[in-house]
Amino acid sequence: MTRIGVYPGTFDPITLGHMDIIRRGAKLVDRLVIGVTTNPSKSPMFSVEERMAMVQREVAAIGNGEIHVVGFDSLLMDFAEREGASVIVRGLRAVADFEYEYQMAGMNQQLNSRVETVFLMADVSLQPIASRLVKEIAIYGGDIAKFVTPAVKAEVDARVAQLGRKGAH
Repeated sequence: MTRIGVYPGTFDPITLGHMDIIRRGAKLVDRLVIGVTTNPSKSPMFSVEERMAMVQREVAAIGNGEIHVVGFDSLLMDFAEREGASVIVRGLRAVADFEYEYQMAGMNQQLNSRVETVFLMADVSLQPIASRLVKEIAIYGGDIAKFVTPAVKAEVDARVAQLGRKGAH
């Protein structure tokens, strides 16, 4: 039986922290499905299609053919069921993440007890990285090279140039 895991997120943009969780999560399952989703509480810098292409490009470098990128706009547990997943992979950076993720895992278990949530601690050097902060740093003209790959940095910089940098006079 193939063990399928789902790693869901908005990936707006995909960071080195996400890549760390993808690499490590892929070792736990036979097939890892990266679910790129919309989040009504977040205003994305990139469209779902752009984010999927970005994630696809970045995970291709890992060289594991059993990593798939799929877009979804539904309840996570419905998506996991459609993909045949038995595991949800989530990354944790800090205590604040844990509280939120713990609550989500509990709700998800109520929705579908056949799917387990597995938490992976972020690598210590990557713990502070959050897509929201990466975007904020870029919008205000800061250097995001330590947080994303060069290709993602180029895409974010181009989008910021298109949108207009804040704090510029």
